Amino acid sequence: QVQLVEAGGGLVQAGGSLRLSCVVSGSTVSSYAMGWFRQAPGEGREGVAAWSGIRMYYADSVKGRFTISRDNAKNTVYLQMNDLKPEDTAVYYCAASARGLSIGAMVQPSSYEYWGQGTQVTVSS
Repeated sequence: QVQLVEAGGGLVQAGGSLRLSCVVSGSTVSSYAMGWFRQAPGEGREGVAAWSGIRMYYADSVKGRFTISRDNAKNTVYLQMNDLKPEDTAVYYCAASARGLSIGAMVQPSSYEYWGQGTQVTVSS
């Protein structure tokens, strides 16, 4: 069975950087479309970044600051977050889908079959 485990969250000062990781077990990361979502209290899950084949998506709010990547040897997907802002504070989740996803589908939580447990990112000013 497929499991996703996120790590790398924490407390960072505005302008700092964090790298989140998502280790995929039970399958190979290259077999899946991967997405990163975030959720602040009282809000829905927001698509942050996603990768599926050659398709890439970044939310306007994170373009130029966040980068999604993968390491096939480690079966891990990363979200490099630079120049963090207080509004980036949220629980971040990684997600995986075995389906081929359009750009529009990549930003929809309902497109993903598997989810990690989430990791808290807090950015102070």
